Amino acid sequence: MSDVAALKEFVAQYGDLKTEIAKTIIGQDEVINQILISIFSGGHALLVGVPGLAKTLMVNTIAQALGLDFKRIQFTPDLMPSDILGSEILDENRNFKFIKGPVFANIILADEINRTPPKTQAALLEAMQERSVTVAGHHHKLNLPYFVLATQNPIEQEGTYPLPEAQLDRFMFAVNLDYPNFEEEVQVVKATTTDKNIKINPLFTAQQIIDFQQLIRRMPIADNVIEYAVTMVGKTRPNTDAASSLVKNYIDWGAGPRASQNLILAAKTHAAILGKFSPDIENVQAVAHNILRHRIVKNYKAEAEGITEDQIIKSLF
Repeated sequence: MSDVAALKEFVAQYGDLKTEIAKTIIGQDEVINQILISIFSGGHALLVGVPGLAKTLMVNTIAQALGLDFKRIQFTPDLMPSDILGSEILDENRNFKFIKGPVFANIILADEINRTPPKTQAALLEAMQERSVTVAGHHHKLNLPYFVLATQNPIEQEGTYPLPEAQLDRFMFAVNLDYPNFEEEVQVVKATTTDKNIKINPLFTAQQIIDFQQLIRRMPIADNVIEYAVTMVGKTRPNTDAASSLVKNYIDWGAGPRASQNLILAAKTHAAILGKFSPDIENVQAVAHNILRHRIVKNYKAEAEGITEDQIIKSLF
């Protein structure tokens, strides 16, 4: 099949996927789009939202509709790295046998990831970056496609450990979830207070998802669009000539080169779901907020004056 035909098939299947997800998830259209863009770009996503916004249900539904294996890990202060990765035990023949942990699935929901100490958070780093884990000196490959979706609760700061910058940078997107509007909430209550069971049909195979990820990487892109993305990321660094006065005044630390790579990959996927054969500057802008939001570090002056990350990113356009 040619790439043009494959892209048309992708657009059709993406539409079916959104319809299937909408059977159980009401509203949150933009959030679902960002999660799916992240999956088809081969990245990971961090969901930031208060409890009760159906984050777990959303991830479970997406995993079912994609036909992928799904595991949920509830992060707690006493969680150990072996609880995530697995451990070696002695079997009845006195031989060491590796028991796989929940990290061995296609989609991992790391629930309340900021509730666990840095040592346990770091256990996910190798899995996210290398798609493999090392236990007792042995290397174990993870099944592809592999995707980590982490949730973070912004209001319960007691007993939480802020995610280190190195780990935050591993997430392609940081997506903010908001409360549903009145009409959406009425629909949610109607749909969830009856005895009706909704079945989600798997629409993809793991191999199809990998093929679509490779198709998106093969998508051509003009040099001026790449230069635009790299320039935008460069403008977030306060100690450079390209930085605006807003960045110099309110940002301590800017985004690194991984942000530029993610901007281009996500722009390609954003263009693909719209049926375009090559991304343009508008596609880069459409994904910029969620890619840069968690990669810029504001200073105390920005906090005091109520300047948000989104205001700073908008000024870069």
